[in-house]
Amino acid sequence: MKITELTIDRYGEVLALMQRTPGIVVREADSPAAVKRYLERNQALSFIAEEEGHVVGCAMSGHDGRRGYLQHVVVDPAFRAQGIAQILVARCLEGLAACDIEKAHLDVLITNAEALGYWKRRGWTRRDDIVRFSFTRSKKQNA
Repeated sequence: MKITELTIDRYGEVLALMQRTPGIVVREADSPAAVKRYLERNQALSFIAEEEGHVVGCAMSGHDGRRGYLQHVVVDPAFRAQGIAQILVARCLEGLAACDIEKAHLDVLITNAEALGYWKRRGWTRRDDIVRFSFTRSKKQNA
């Protein structure tokens, strides 16, 4: 297993991984241009796992200067239970710590029971004291 920084030239492979993985939602905000901006803004904070040159895992992270955020932590179902997500997340958290970011958040769809269980088993705390609100300028349904 090879872990490398996610670069925009691997976007197509990461997108394909996300699209074939249950529980992962791909939105217009995951367009090539948006992901490129994200990676440029958050250099050395997003990673992929490769097996024989194929992307089998991904974890993207970034920060707002105060808190870190993990997104699209995904491992191909055929490669789960090998510690890949754990390694990817650790790399993200190490990168955030190098930016003096000590706390990170991630969002999980309420319908994704597998992911909810995974994060709880890994010691992440489910927040019941806040509710996330979103505002979208776009009239597009999948923004």
